Amino acid sequence: MRVLLAGASGLIGRALGEHLRSLGHETATLVRRPAAQPGEYSWHPTTGVVPAAALEWAEGVVSLSGAPLARPPWTRTRRRSILMSRVRATSAIAAALAAQPTSRRPNVWVAGSAVGIYGDRPAEVLSEDAVPGPGFLAGVVRAWEGAAAPAAGSVRLVLARTGMVVADGGAFAPLIVAARRGVSVSVGRGDQWWPWVALADEVRAIEHLLSASQLSGPVNLVGPVPATSGEIAADLAHRFRRRISLRLPPSPMRWVLGDAARDLLLASQLAIPARLNADRFEFRAPTVGEALGFALGQVR
Repeated sequence: MRVLLAGASGLIGRALGEHLRSLGHETATLVRRPAAQPGEYSWHPTTGVVPAAALEWAEGVVSLSGAPLARPPWTRTRRRSILMSRVRATSAIAAALAAQPTSRRPNVWVAGSAVGIYGDRPAEVLSEDAVPGPGFLAGVVRAWEGAAAPAAGSVRLVLARTGMVVADGGAFAPLIVAARRGVSVSVGRGDQWWPWVALADEVRAIEHLLSASQLSGPVNLVGPVPATSGEIAADLAHRFRRRISLRLPPSPMRWVLGDAARDLLLASQLAIPARLNADRFEFRAPTVGEALGFALGQVR
């Protein structure tokens, strides 16, 4: 399959490109600078310019663009960057796909999204049928998915609602770095559900949605066995044999980090991959312990 990637330089994008090519797929990337080598197409998401040649070449599109969330505090400027970096890039692709002649259009678009759309819902099991919740991040994800909606009639549109990616990098990196330095970090009360997914399963799920599935609409990309932040901290401590524990209480975190603490670290979301399970997707790391083993290089 020929797959066009937007956001290919991020943690997920790099791993996805490598995974796709290892399976024999061809990849090309949208870059925000002049194209410098074969397989690159220059685009300008802020002005809505997506090269028609890139879409004509592609059979599938994956968009993962967006300013990183794990850079608190979320100032007014930062909040606008988080929102607009996602909405503008997604709107540009949606408009370009809708304008592309049917015979020269990709078949499927896996558009980046996030489980943050559900907000803080500690008492609920959150499948893809759950309604959006409250909070800044939930509003961002609603707008993000709304920006992709105009393409739903043109291609098979999948909204990949990703959880916290367990990897030695990205948003999970600070917890691993702390554990390696002898400190087990427990966030908040430790009983909030953190929707997680192993990086290996994240990219495998995206490839599945591109080439082996007929799903459309929202799909939760999260591990099948839920875990709390306390359970994740305990597993890290056990793996590194750490006895020093640092607990970050909720109130100071809310005061210092504001929405970033409430929406990312303290929110409880018991999200489940209902549609992936029904689609017979097999997870390589069904538990967070196995995901940590992959991330730390303890399991290949």
